Amino acid sequence: MKSSLPRIDLLRIACFLAAVMIVATLGLMLYEILSKAWPAINTFGWRFIIRSEWQPNRDLYGVLPMVIGTLTSSLIALLLALPLGLAIAIFLSENFLPKPVRHAMRFIIDLLAAIPSVVYGLWGIFVIVPLVQKYGTMMSQHWGSIPIFKGPAYGNSLLAASLVLTLMVLPTITSISRAALVAVPMVLREGSYALGATRWETIFHVLLPCSAQGIVAAAILGFGRAMGETMAVAMLIGNSQRWTLSLFSPSNTLSALLANQFAEADGLQINALMYAALLLIIMTLVINLIGELVLKKTQKSFGSH
Repeated sequence: MKSSLPRIDLLRIACFLAAVMIVATLGLMLYEILSKAWPAINTFGWRFIIRSEWQPNRDLYGVLPMVIGTLTSSLIALLLALPLGLAIAIFLSENFLPKPVRHAMRFIIDLLAAIPSVVYGLWGIFVIVPLVQKYGTMMSQHWGSIPIFKGPAYGNSLLAASLVLTLMVLPTITSISRAALVAVPMVLREGSYALGATRWETIFHVLLPCSAQGIVAAAILGFGRAMGETMAVAMLIGNSQRWTLSLFSPSNTLSALLANQFAEADGLQINALMYAALLLIIMTLVINLIGELVLKKTQKSFGSH
């Protein structure tokens, strides 16, 4: 027993140092970004967030369309990917298929997470963009009076980027949701069946409530990845600095703005781009904090039953 104490102490010290290094790295990143963004913060202040113009030749910068595009594209992707990923997770965790088929499907879904984003972007250009342009034109002709379906329907648009983001965050949501469902004790399933509940009643009234924390965590991670995705979005969203309500119009995000303009930026434009990067970090932290509060509230809600 005495010989194991030094090992435990060393492990504790190693874990502590690793945690300190992570916090220090994050602090260093924030300091570097903030120092580079400070000239733009002094020049534009909070108006940088509510302005819509982005004119490097006049040193006028505002990121309101990009902030809205970031939140909108990520939210659309989450609204599409969450029910689909949850349905796939239920299908793979509840023995609807033979075991070899389930393993094959899990492997394919996990493989989607390993595909580089630029490949998703190329696939979106050749597959999603023509479909959005074709069916978007039809929808705008029938429902063009509704602002979100207003034409003309461009191929490179907010909808095209959101659809590809949906596919990109789907493996994350599916894997975490499935792990949460599998972690539900078997005795709860058996107790539900013993009381006369059907399989679907057990899923909706026992499994989903018990795995709610994991599902919420999956949604938060998926939303965070969608907000930070760069290359695929930059290739598909159209990179327009104007903001409209239409899903078929080009838009932009903060990450796509950084990817497209940082290489050729100079002077105050670099500071404005670093200001935009700082806003993206703040938005991500806020989303994570909100998700943490939701997780705690969910845990208390189901812990009290």
